[in-house]
Amino acid sequence: MVFSDLFFLYVFLPAFLVCYLLAGLIDKWIGKSVVVRNAIIVLFSLIFYAWGEPVYVLLMLASVLVNYFAGIGIAGSQGIHRKVALTVGVFNNIFILGLFKYAGFITHELTGLGINVPILDLRLPIGISFYIFQSISYLVDVYRRESPVQRHFGGLLLYVSLFPQLIAGPIVRYGSIAKEITHRRVTASDLADGLFRFLVGLGKKVIFANQLSEISGQLLHDGFGSLTTTGAWVGIAAFTLQIYFDFSGYSDMAIGIGRCLGFHFRENFNHPYCCDSITDFWRRWHISLGSFFRDYVYIPLGGNRRHQPLNILIVWFLTGLWHGASWNFVIWGLYFGLIVMVEKYTLLRFHQRVPRLLLHLYCLLIVVAGWGIFYFDDFHAMQQFFRVSVGQCAAFHDFHTESAIFNYFYLWVAALVFCLPLRRWMEGWFDRLADRHAFLHGSLMLVYRFTASAVLLAVSTALLVGATNNAFIYTRF
Repeated sequence: MVFSDLFFLYVFLPAFLVCYLLAGLIDKWIGKSVVVRNAIIVLFSLIFYAWGEPVYVLLMLASVLVNYFAGIGIAGSQGIHRKVALTVGVFNNIFILGLFKYAGFITHELTGLGINVPILDLRLPIGISFYIFQSISYLVDVYRRESPVQRHFGGLLLYVSLFPQLIAGPIVRYGSIAKEITHRRVTASDLADGLFRFLVGLGKKVIFANQLSEISGQLLHDGFGSLTTTGAWVGIAAFTLQIYFDFSGYSDMAIGIGRCLGFHFRENFNHPYCCDSITDFWRRWHISLGSFFRDYVYIPLGGNRRHQPLNILIVWFLTGLWHGASWNFVIWGLYFGLIVMVEKYTLLRFHQRVPRLLLHLYCLLIVVAGWGIFYFDDFHAMQQFFRVSVGQCAAFHDFHTESAIFNYFYLWVAALVFCLPLRRWMEGWFDRLADRHAFLHGSLMLVYRFTASAVLLAVSTALLVGATNNAFIYTRF
C-alpha cells in the first residue's frame, strides 16, 4: 500500500483516524496518556505493511525483538558486555539487510567469475533499508547514551513500524521522537499544518512525479532503441524532476501524517535543485540518509581529522550501495564522492568569487548526469545512453521528443517553478503581514490553505482514477 492510492486516501486513512480518535477518548477515560492510541498505530502499521508483504511482517517483528533485547543489554550492562550487546544487535541488522538485499547480487557476481555457488533470489522486503538503518541508529545512540533505552517492546515496535515513514523514510532517529512515543499532544495547529503538508506531498507525487514518469518512461525505456540526443536529455531531465517530486512528496506526506499524530519528524529535503555546489546539493537531498552516514560512518572513521579523502569515498561507496544491489548504484555513489572530495580542495575555497548562475548550471549538469548513472541498472544501456547524449546516434532530434516537450509544456514550467521554495516564500510573506495586520493574516492564511488543499485533493483524486503508474521509486530501497 502506498499513500498515493485511492484505497489509502478514502478507506485506510479515514478508518485509522476514526479508530485513533476513539482510542484517544479511551485513553482519557482510563487515565492513560497514549497507551491505546499507540496500540492503534501499531495495529494499523502492521496492516499497512502486511498489505503488500504479509510474510515479511514476521521478519520485521523478529528484527525488532532482537533489537529490543540488544538495547536492554546495552543499557543494563557495563564495559565489554555493552560492546557485546551492541555488536550482536548491529550484526543482526546488517545480516538481515545483507541477506535480503545483497546476497543475490553477490552470488550472481561470484557465479559470473566462475565460482560455483547457489544463486540466492530472495524478494526484497519493502522499506527494509529504512527500518534497518533506524534500528542501527537506535542501538548506537543508546550505546552512546544519546538516547534513552526503550524498555517496552511495544514502544520500540511503534518506532520501527510507524506507518507514515515505514516504507520510504525519512530515516527517523529514535531520540527525536522518544518522548513523543509516550507523551504527545496534538493541537489544532498540528492538525492543520499536518493535513496541509500531507496534501502538498500528495500533489507532488500525483500531479508531478506520476506525469513526469510518463515522459521519462516513453523516452528512456519504451523508446530507448530509437533514442535521439535531445530525447536523451529531455528524458533524463524528466527523471531528474520525477525523482525529486516522488521522494520529497513522500517525505512531505510522512511528515504531515506524523504531525497529525503528534510526531515531529525532521525535514528530509530542502529544495536541492537550488544548490550552488554538489556539497550543498547533498546537504539538501535526503537529509536523513546523509546525516546517518555522517554520524555513524564518516565521523567514527575519523571525519575531517584523519584520512578524510578515504572516509569520503567509503561513505559514498556505502551511499551508492544502500540504494541498490547493482553496479550502477556503486558507480553513482563513487561519482558523487569524487566530486564532493574534489570540491573540498578546489571549488569551495573560492566559491564566493564565482557567479552564482555559473555555479547553479554546473550543479545541474553534474546532478543530471548522475541521475543518468542512477537510472540504468544495465551497464550497456547506460553506456548507450551517454553515447547518445553526446551525439553518437543516428538522429539528433525526433518527433517524439518534440511531443514530450510541447504536449507537456505547462507541466515542465510548473515543475521547474515548484522546485523553488515557493511555500517558504508564501509563508514568509504571510508572517510579515501578521506583524501589521493580524486579522487579515489569519483570514488570508485560512483561505490560502483551504483553497490549495481542496484543489490538490481534487486534482490528485481525478488523476489517480484509472492511473497505471503510481509506484514510489524509493520503496524499492
